[in-house]
Amino acid sequence: MKRYTWLFLTAFLCVLTALVGSVWLEGHADHPEKAVEAVTVYTTLPAEQASLLASSYEIATQARVDFIPLPPKELIERLHTEKEKPHADMVLADSWVLRQAAQEGAFVPYFSEQTDSVPDEFKDEEGAWTGVWYDPMIFCANSDYLRTLPRIPQTWEELAHYPDVRIGMTDLLAADAAANLYFSLLTAYGEQAGFRLMADLHPKVVQYVKFLSTPVRMAGMGEVDVALAVQSETLRYMNNGYPLRIIYPTDGTAYMLTGVAMLRDNCEPAWTFADWLLGDEAQITLQGAGVFFVPANPGTLTYKMLAGKNIVLFDAPPLYTAAERQALLDHWLRDIRFK
Repeated sequence: MKRYTWLFLTAFLCVLTALVGSVWLEGHADHPEKAVEAVTVYTTLPAEQASLLASSYEIATQARVDFIPLPPKELIERLHTEKEKPHADMVLADSWVLRQAAQEGAFVPYFSEQTDSVPDEFKDEEGAWTGVWYDPMIFCANSDYLRTLPRIPQTWEELAHYPDVRIGMTDLLAADAAANLYFSLLTAYGEQAGFRLMADLHPKVVQYVKFLSTPVRMAGMGEVDVALAVQSETLRYMNNGYPLRIIYPTDGTAYMLTGVAMLRDNCEPAWTFADWLLGDEAQITLQGAGVFFVPANPGTLTYKMLAGKNIVLFDAPPLYTAAERQALLDHWLRDIRFK
């Protein structure tokens, strides 16, 4: 009897499935699914971050984003080559890339309610590009070390002249964020005073490392007292239980800004994706993967919940040519790093 019961149930389910399928096909025969247009994006983001954003956006909107990760130099060259006939719809990249490409007229102006909320210092005044998030350079201090201090250093000058402090930082030639700190200090203090500040910091640097995360780990392990580090890496280690504290320099600090720019007129799918990047969902997606940036849009909930959101930022350094950048880096190498 059990055998016949299972045969009956199996046959019944097969018939039911066929009937449901027939009804669904009949109901949708005159209403085919609308093809979803994909957005193609050139980006300087790491491939894993790009993939994360693309997946989250597709889940939220059923729209596809195809990222093409490129090194900054190659991206600039491609934008120059494709200026008259771009092979992508938009760019999501470091502001240095965006500023340089905007000078060459690579972008189509784009404005929206979301871009209107972004402060002027984070976007092009003509609408060529708009910042979506930034990552400030901070003092990442070992919590145990701070308990031993009569006064916590609050400025770059105080840190450079603080007695016996051990500092960890990334080599200027190893990461754009480290080089950007150098250029920003030269801009904020003037080249002579900024260079002297870097020279005062140098004897206290225990090691110039290759990766942005290494100084943070060294501070967390007590191998250095203070790391000059990007906030995103510091927050990632703090969330993993490392005894660290963030100090925002009161005289200002450098930051790496990521932004969007359009390559085509009236490309609504790209506009929609850009506005999504300026909202909370993109930040929540990144934070869920341990990536913590500061939203450029102060109207978002993720910005309002962020501690230290009133951080003082330096003005962005000049858009040096490749030769000018190399000359400044050579000056640091020759007269500080290997003197």
